Amino acid sequence: MTPLKRSVRSNAAVLTGIVLLSGCGTAATGETGAPEPISIAIGEPVSPLLTANTVEENGTQVLESLFTGLVEYDTDGAVRYTGVAEDIESEDSVTWTVRLREGWSFHDGTPVTAESFVDAWNYAAYSPNAQEGSYFFANIEGFGDLQAPTDEEGEPTGDPAATELSGLRVVDDETFTVTLSAPFAQFPVTLGYNPFFPLPEAFYEDPEAFGVRPIGNGPFRAAGDFVSGEGITVLAYEDFAGEQPASVEAVEFRVYGDTDTAYLEAQSGDLDVLPRIPADVAGTAPDEFEGRYVESAASGFTFLGLPLYRERYADPRVRQALSLAIDRETIADKIFSGTRLAAASVVPPVVEGHRADACDACVLDVDRANELLDEAGFDRTQPIELWFNAGTGNEDWMEAIGNQLRSNLGVEFVLKGELAPPEYGPLLGAQGMFGPFRMGWAMDYPSPQNFLEPLYATDAGANFSFYSNPAFDELVAKGNAAATSDEAIGFYNQAEDVLLEDMPIIPLFFDVTQSVHSADVEGVVVDAFGRVDTTSLTAVG
Repeated sequence: MTPLKRSVRSNAAVLTGIVLLSGCGTAATGETGAPEPISIAIGEPVSPLLTANTVEENGTQVLESLFTGLVEYDTDGAVRYTGVAEDIESEDSVTWTVRLREGWSFHDGTPVTAESFVDAWNYAAYSPNAQEGSYFFANIEGFGDLQAPTDEEGEPTGDPAATELSGLRVVDDETFTVTLSAPFAQFPVTLGYNPFFPLPEAFYEDPEAFGVRPIGNGPFRAAGDFVSGEGITVLAYEDFAGEQPASVEAVEFRVYGDTDTAYLEAQSGDLDVLPRIPADVAGTAPDEFEGRYVESAASGFTFLGLPLYRERYADPRVRQALSLAIDRETIADKIFSGTRLAAASVVPPVVEGHRADACDACVLDVDRANELLDEAGFDRTQPIELWFNAGTGNEDWMEAIGNQLRSNLGVEFVLKGELAPPEYGPLLGAQGMFGPFRMGWAMDYPSPQNFLEPLYATDAGANFSFYSNPAFDELVAKGNAAATSDEAIGFYNQAEDVLLEDMPIIPLFFDVTQSVHSADVEGVVVDAFGRVDTTSLTAVG
């Protein structure tokens, strides 16, 4: 895959957990006589519900119920070839032929065809459409021609040279081809992510209206509009062509302003499913919700980004010293009640290619940390600013990190956690951070590449440390072009080694998702992406 171009707009929304739960209310059904829905807590999506513009967990949770992609992902993150694609084949990992299964339709009754995918991908990749997920198409031939020329400040100065990707071609209603700009053996693995979902013709007639009430091809259909601060209700789609249809008649995605409020409603039985409980109740929830507490392995990765564009953090020895001064195990045990795993790598345990001890600087070593800080000439008289977004339960553990830095390095700290997600996010892409900043990431698709290239490749869309190392980029490119999965993972592991030596970020924790539900619902499954599998839900009574 070619290096990803940085979007003119901030890509902060991809960072799962930076934007969690915000707003509250009751979703309108839009239909009279609708069945009583199963309620699921979400946060306010960052953007309208457009498939290629939704790259954060709240909007994605909704879209996953409304759409089905070419491939699907199992609850453990494994790829299932049970989606719209009959097969996805290539002889050289460059040119891929995609053949669709028959019988798929959108919720408005129109058929899902090859053109439904090709047109959607062209729309997503065309830079004037400003879709946050556009960079997922950067490895398709012709992507550069769909990007508008820009000035030194990144502002567009003209129109793109083309409106369609030269690497996409519709063969017939059930077949299309994709030509990549470089070999990428794991290309099919990516195609279950929502930027690759198909779109009906109705989308192009009014994209704004579509973002409020999407028309998908998934197991549920929208019963009404998404209402900001409230949510949306979806109903089972009777003509769903997939292997796992909905088992409940209706689901209400209900927006909450914070997880504490959602937890109170789960306690009272007014909320059916809370996918992620507040960290401070992790120790008591299993007993309080006996038989209704679910713990799941997850791909969520929490880390501190470091502003390499600030002189204070430009020396790798400073970054390594900060990492060596943090006791992850104690924070995981005391703050998260053992429901987080201390991270010593950037690829989580649920992803093939994970190595438990890839990071030498991710263990507590106070003596070595102080040696490195002295070697780098770090000014200990100035406090370290610790940045994080407000409203998602980050303050306790960020303060714990600050206390450890003060105790172990003799440096004071200042918590910078006043900004709400809509204010915090844009600062990431604008080089607006002045100290270590809280970030989170959950996989878009189950590959080590997804935890490396989008976050750390030169000019990558979510590379908010603004890190660049040609050796890292080259190793990722070799992994992308590898003939086998094992060969690819070998290169990705080498790239991870380079990254962890440079330490542009500090690995902290891997998620274990803790969820609770009411007595009115069974079959609550939270997948490796941290999303509720709505087709597994069953109503009780």
